Amino acid sequence: MASAWWPCLILALLSGLAASGFPRSPFQLLGKRSLPEGVADGVEVYSTKINSKVTSRFAHNVVTTRAVNRADTAKEVSFDVELPKTAFITNFTLTIDGVTYPGNVKEKEVAKKQYEKAVSQGKTAGLVKASGRKLEKFTVSVNVAAGSKVTFELTYEELLKRHKGKYEMYLKVQPKQLVKHFEIDVDIFEPQGISMLDAEASFITNDLLGSALTKSFSGKKGHVSFKPSLDQQRSCPTCTDSLLNGDFTITYDVNRESPGNVQIVNGYFVHFFAPQGLPVVPKNVAFVIDISGSMAGRKLEQTKEALLRILEDMKEEDYLNFILFSGDVSTWKEHLVQATPENLQEARTFVKSMEDKGMTNINDGLLRGISMLNKAREEHRVPERSTAIVIMLTDGDANVGESRPEKIQENVRNAIGGKFPLYNLGFGNNLNYNFLENMALENHGFARRIYEDSDADLQLQGFYEEVANPLLTGVEMDYPENAILGLTQNTYQHFYDGSEIVVAGRLVGEDVNSFKADVKGHGATNDLTFTEEVDMKEMEKALQERDYIFGNYIERLWAYLTIEQLLEKRKNAHGEEKENLTAQALDLSLKYHFVTPLTSMVVTKPEDNEDERAIADKPGEGGDRDGERRCPLLQHQ
Repeated sequence: MASAWWPCLILALLSGLAASGFPRSPFQLLGKRSLPEGVADGVEVYSTKINSKVTSRFAHNVVTTRAVNRADTAKEVSFDVELPKTAFITNFTLTIDGVTYPGNVKEKEVAKKQYEKAVSQGKTAGLVKASGRKLEKFTVSVNVAAGSKVTFELTYEELLKRHKGKYEMYLKVQPKQLVKHFEIDVDIFEPQGISMLDAEASFITNDLLGSALTKSFSGKKGHVSFKPSLDQQRSCPTCTDSLLNGDFTITYDVNRESPGNVQIVNGYFVHFFAPQGLPVVPKNVAFVIDISGSMAGRKLEQTKEALLRILEDMKEEDYLNFILFSGDVSTWKEHLVQATPENLQEARTFVKSMEDKGMTNINDGLLRGISMLNKAREEHRVPERSTAIVIMLTDGDANVGESRPEKIQENVRNAIGGKFPLYNLGFGNNLNYNFLENMALENHGFARRIYEDSDADLQLQGFYEEVANPLLTGVEMDYPENAILGLTQNTYQHFYDGSEIVVAGRLVGEDVNSFKADVKGHGATNDLTFTEEVDMKEMEKALQERDYIFGNYIERLWAYLTIEQLLEKRKNAHGEEKENLTAQALDLSLKYHFVTPLTSMVVTKPEDNEDERAIADKPGEGGDRDGERRCPLLQHQ
């Protein structure tokens, strides 16, 4: 999916807290400077640990924070974590004075009445909402008696996707006060062997703090540790506030001695496919660009800058055209033209001359671009072994011509006819992102939000780089007939350089001695077939060394991937089909304890004398126009 649906998530701890809210940032209970170090408003957060175990790209993350109330009265303690939007929370527990209150994942409807009752009583005390480009923020607050200790533990899982030749794990570090024991500890196990591993933090600006970061890898194992002392955390040698505030990013890649790698554990398999060294398939690109009045100023200038950089990256065997839409539609050329040096120079002049005007006719702009690609193929204007791509950029909703989203989707779907992908870029927040995403997904592409920032042009260029180098088209992944159940998506229109295709499934029967996977695709010069064969006995030997990492990771990876794909399909389904997809995704979410848009997490609250609950929700991406994507409570998508 590459990316993806970006959900919000809401958690409410219904523990009779004041309805006035909670601190805006992690443990932001900052009191007077005269308080002992590490103590804010009587509360000492004495330990924060992020423990991550990554096995074959599947990350299992546990965030644990421990605090003690050193005041002589009850205090409110806030636990605040930012986690990737593509992650699923799998557990949250609260431990007060040694008594643990575990979380349980339930169907959203089951928890709805309890939630609404608590909201009506003003007892909501937690929230998670979108936080920047890659993260969503999980916050929960609880009253802690004088002298009592509290432990918060949040667990979430995600499949790390490969972009531009590496996997990325992204953590937000923001304790907001000095923490006696602060640690990030990451173990990585990759059966293919690790080829590179790096870790960096945006807040490490001196050698003192840098010495707290260690990273190493050898063979199949990698390790990253970040363990700053109290002195290393200080913003200055005599300060009592923390320097730790920013992004902590781990990137790595694996050895690729063969195009693919198949792993089988406990009756489930995963197939990673990323061939190297293939020639690039020539591409025919229709750039469909919104130049309506709302694009005026900075947005249009940044779009121009991005397009000029993209033109620098076009290869001479590629073909392209620009389709501009406002109230009407205009084009640079009547048909696609080859990216010769002369044509590219003329294209640069055209891009620089683009001016904003009028309304927003998305329908006609897209249909013109799609028609141009279809005609180029029919009239043999482009190479036989080339592939087509539509890239559409808009900053608003259709407001002239055909403006009904469902009708535009239908028109585009019929025009493309499944022949090539559509990629939609939504510039800013004043647009219907769900519409852009649904339309892209049903045409084998994806949507990406471009944030209105100083680097918007780099965001646009970064997206293009992901799809700039198709190595295969029409990819089909074949497995033994009658031996697989629950196969995830196994056909893809494109394989792009620097990415990876991941397919998982469940084996039928346990007496399989060997396993064969065939991958077929169309390359730049010929059709290709890649075969992976697995000897089960050899696989069992290889698995013995990974006991230190959770053993059912492939089964959970399969469930994660299946739920993710079912939820994507559900966005464009109707009637009985949507009901079936919903039922399948719900069953898996409950079975594997994932908080998804269909489930809620219920945590028994500390008070013994009332039967109330805490509920965590993860509705699908919707989006208020202000960019915060506030989620309607318990909304059903």
